[in-house]
Amino acid sequence: MAATPARSAGAKKRRRKEFLIAMAFMSPFTIGFLVFLLYPVLASLYYSFCDYHIMRSPVWAGMANYRHLLEDAKFIKALGNTLYMLVIGVPLTNIVALLLAELLNQDCPLKGVFRTMIYVPSVMPVIAVSLVWMWVLNPDYGLMNAALQFLGLPKLGWLSDARWSKPALLMISTWSVGNTMVMYLAALQDVPHELYEAAAIDGAGPISQFFNVTVPSIKPVILYNVIVSLVGFMQYFTQGYVANATVGGAPKYGTPLNSTLFFATYLYQNAFAFYKVGYASAMAWILMLLTLAATIILIRSTGMFKSND
Repeated sequence: MAATPARSAGAKKRRRKEFLIAMAFMSPFTIGFLVFLLYPVLASLYYSFCDYHIMRSPVWAGMANYRHLLEDAKFIKALGNTLYMLVIGVPLTNIVALLLAELLNQDCPLKGVFRTMIYVPSVMPVIAVSLVWMWVLNPDYGLMNAALQFLGLPKLGWLSDARWSKPALLMISTWSVGNTMVMYLAALQDVPHELYEAAAIDGAGPISQFFNVTVPSIKPVILYNVIVSLVGFMQYFTQGYVANATVGGAPKYGTPLNSTLFFATYLYQNAFAFYKVGYASAMAWILMLLTLAATIILIRSTGMFKSND
């Protein structure tokens, strides 16, 4: 039976009411997305093409900020320091986390205690952890140099020595691999035990089983953790910032000799110390593009998402 005009109008009214109710429930996310995400992103893109000091109105400058980046020696130094942390830190932290997960996946007494001990540093506040490590690595009275002296080895400058500052920061990052370790541990526990039995029958030893059974079986998790680590090291900031902090004063960015001046640190310095918002916005977009390019190259190099056709 054909719907009457009154019934059709009532159905439209109900649909309109349902639509408005749905929009009302979605409005917190929609408003938050537009105001706190989309607008800042678009604004930073516009400011990256402007000569914009926070105390003055933005003035269109075209590609001037991007051209200046290529001529900025401190920017090149910050980029090089970030790439150093990236190239060494990503494989180092993932290898350590995977080996720890493999060890903790074995049946051994007190394995729950060891899992907790390794995981706890990753849930502690990064600033608190960094401050503790600043004390441990103090060249005058730190525990690390006290241990070296006890073993008859020479003391090291650590964060006060440009040769050792980045290795010291890598040590801090490696100490906090608990989250990555847990991801690997969960993946290892999902590997079918039958694969190890078949490999053992074929004569494969523990090392051969690790590289021919374990690693291929958890390849998606390895890729995920490597990407997360890559993004984290591209945005490396907190530990370097705390390392540069001085008691009762402002941080001396990059000390010693700009060896701890990282991309995010220099971006922060330009935005919130020099108030060069336009220049900092250009740096932010360069950072985003570099991170995106590195992630795409990494994913394509694994061949995991290639079509089987």
